[in-house]
Amino acid sequence: MDGYQVLDYQPVHGKHNMMGVRERIRSYLFDHFIHDMVGDDLGDEDSFLDHGILDSTGVLELVTFLEETFDIIIEDEELVPENLDSVTNLVAFIQLKQLGD
Repeated sequence: MDGYQVLDYQPVHGKHNMMGVRERIRSYLFDHFIHDMVGDDLGDEDSFLDHGILDSTGVLELVTFLEETFDIIIEDEELVPENLDSVTNLVAFIQLKQLGD
């Protein structure tokens, strides 16, 4: 990906700088799901479902990545677009989960 740095996906525990969370999420999405876009083509507010970025299997892979990387547990009832359907939603959701720990 032009101008995009591949990040190491080592687990990161505790509270995080939200810019770092954003960048890790975007890097993961581009590394695993987005093959025909460049970084500027996906806005932080863009819906993953509307853009065909994630299907149901992709959501499960994303959840595994989030749980392992940010040391959170995502409950079944939290698997909703309001939490998982954009970079912005994911960053806010992760922040809330970490504050609750």
